[in-house]
Amino acid sequence: MRTVALDGLSVSAEGLGCWGMSEVYGPTDWEQSIATIRRAIDLGITFLDTADAYGAGHNEVLVGRAIAGRRDRVQIATKVGIDRSMGSMSLRGEPAYIRRGCEASLLRLGVEVIDLYYLHRPPAANPIEESIGAMAGLVAEGKVRHLGVCEVNPDQLRRAYATHPITAVQSEYSLWTRDARHHRPDAGTSDRPGPVLAARPRVLHRDRRCRRASNG
Repeated sequence: MRTVALDGLSVSAEGLGCWGMSEVYGPTDWEQSIATIRRAIDLGITFLDTADAYGAGHNEVLVGRAIAGRRDRVQIATKVGIDRSMGSMSLRGEPAYIRRGCEASLLRLGVEVIDLYYLHRPPAANPIEESIGAMAGLVAEGKVRHLGVCEVNPDQLRRAYATHPITAVQSEYSLWTRDARHHRPDAGTSDRPGPVLAARPRVLHRDRRCRRASNG
């Protein structure tokens, strides 16, 4: 499998998004999902994408079980910033929330460090610089190696990058959703902060609700 460098983070050119193994895209099966992740690793896919919001933590636990004994063969990307604890979706980024989220993700994944830690969405109630600053503190403590952001506009990306280097930007881009072409997150930046990774690039749809093969 060909590898690519994401600003110092070397990963397989193809990644495996694990969200659909916990919810959203149809029936799920724990054992089959673990077998799928392990088969992907055996085939050379090393870049696994999850988030604390996926299945309200279930997906991180699943990924953690699948990589047990294989940690040195994979790079883990997870995310913080979507709070589903009250039954609805809140976009959060307060430093204390970021820190709690990281500690919980490390525990669920069963790892000592997260390779790529994304801010899942720009926070609704505090400046993005505050959230990235808190995440930078986790890098300094050795709990996170690289930082990323998801679904940001050019101004938010510039402000995030001014706070700490951003290794990757994740935006939904697929046959179903092409908005990223018209709202390039790196537009207007003098130094591109990192490659743009497509979330859910493969789409199979039968109706407006859209059944998707998840890749992040």
